[in-house]
Amino acid sequence: MHKAPVIKELKTKQIKNQSFDAERALYNIKNTDVVNCTFAGPADGESVLKEGRNYNVINCSFSLRYPMWHAQGFNLTDSSMDEKTRAPLWYCSDGKIKNSKIDGIKCLRECSNVKISGCSIESPEFGWKCSGINISDSVIDSMYFLFESNNVEIKNLTMTGKYSFQYMDNLHISDSNLDTKDAFWHSKNILVENSVVKGEYLGWFSENLTFINCKIIGTQPLCYCKNLKLINCTMENTDLAFEYSDVEADVKGHIDSVKNPKSGTIIADSIGKIIEEDAIMPCSGKVITRLQTCTVINTNNKRAC
Repeated sequence: MHKAPVIKELKTKQIKNQSFDAERALYNIKNTDVVNCTFAGPADGESVLKEGRNYNVINCSFSLRYPMWHAQGFNLTDSSMDEKTRAPLWYCSDGKIKNSKIDGIKCLRECSNVKISGCSIESPEFGWKCSGINISDSVIDSMYFLFESNNVEIKNLTMTGKYSFQYMDNLHISDSNLDTKDAFWHSKNILVENSVVKGEYLGWFSENLTFINCKIIGTQPLCYCKNLKLINCTMENTDLAFEYSDVEADVKGHIDSVKNPKSGTIIADSIGKIIEEDAIMPCSGKVITRLQTCTVINTNNKRAC
């Protein structure tokens, strides 16, 4: 008879209540719990946990550069990384970051399949060129947030920082509050639901960008878009919207002004001005108001619509 293979269980080692400051202090650890440890000190060593495999970091503090590069199968829980932990996680895969505080610049670069939950993060250039990132129940402050990343899921995020979500592909955001600028530029296949999005020049040059039950705040939003959709959204302080965009929009309430939509239909309760002038391409988009008249401005005359 053919015998079933014998599967050996991997034993987990523990490293507890220690301090490390040497270069590559715990290099290539495997199947290990690192608990209540401090990574700081006069030796100022880099890459303390580089090339680790299947390890857990619990209730630890970091104050050294590049601490967790090339990690595979990792958990970082109830821990902190201060501003001295420059580029703390790069080239990592299959990990979880939970209930932790990270202040190191350029955190999470070229990482894949990482889940982040319950975290507070202040990290300029966070999450560049990543894939398969899941973020929930967190607060993040970052410049150029998630630049050139793909296949990202976000829920209940409070985010601040300019130039977010640029050059991304396949992003889903829900139940979040985003205070940003130039968000979603050149990004494709983006769905934002039940969220507040505040910022100037939102979504320019995007493709397949959809907002459902969202509040959009800020000047000159959603220009040069391809296949843009707004479903049951509100807009606040949004002037010169939709210029040269292919758009289908259903807006509850008021839009300050709409300018030269390229194609599609925009419906709102009221619109302050519809501007049809100085277009550099044919613009045939329809603009419809439900409740009150608006002013249409073109190169020839003004008329009520």
